Amino acid sequence: MSGQAVLSLVFLIGGIAILVGVSLAFLVTSFLSTSFGFEASQRALAVATAGAEDGMLQLIRNKSFSDIVGYSVPLGNNTATVTVTQNSPTVGQATVVSTAAVSGHRRRLQVIVSIDPATGQVSVVSWQQTSI
Repeated sequence: MSGQAVLSLVFLIGGIAILVGVSLAFLVTSFLSTSFGFEASQRALAVATAGAEDGMLQLIRNKSFSDIVGYSVPLGNNTATVTVTQNSPTVGQATVVSTAAVSGHRRRLQVIVSIDPATGQVSVVSWQQTSI
């Protein structure tokens, strides 16, 4: 009878140990996945920001620059796609939209700039970011 009790106790302790091990493995995997997702999202935002800044630089160099199809701005292993639309949303303004994706996390920046026709000065009117 004591052998059966010991065997039952061993199975109980082993089952609890396996349950704890599986729970810890799940928590570690979940934590790593969340950390990786945050990092990828932040990297996508950085790439999109670089694309938006490149679009504004194109406007500084050429006040009438426009590219509604979109051009690519490579940054390391990632790429931002940038569109520049003149006279949008109103005359004398331009809208720069930059989109980047890193490991499935996409970020989009929309920057509206004002272009002074007399001086050619480009100034930021609004800067909005979204996850898509």
